[in-house]
Amino acid sequence: MNSMLLTTNKKSGFSAEDQELAELAKALAHPARIAILKELAARKSCICGEIVEVLPLAQSTVSQHLKELLKAGLIRGTVEGTKSCYCINQEAFSKFSRMMNEFLNVATDHKCC
Repeated sequence: MNSMLLTTNKKSGFSAEDQELAELAKALAHPARIAILKELAARKSCICGEIVEVLPLAQSTVSQHLKELLKAGLIRGTVEGTKSCYCINQEAFSKFSRMMNEFLNVATDHKCC
């Protein structure tokens, strides 16, 4: 049986919000992506080449990380010729913040051991 099919079936048993939170968390689960987001937050917008200049990564690696952040909706981007401009998607971050806070409030309100 196809492992992708099993994964899809297993995920379908969870709420859409739990799946979305997991996807957003997954997109943040790499230090390069955190560094990219910090750089975008500091500059308010950024051109891909400038991101490469401040990270110890090759252009192709940075592009892959940007692609993952775009896929998750955490950043927005526009391409004009050979230049790509990216910025933080404030709506997505607000939603992620709300979802994560709700999760953390439930998780930290638990007295165990």
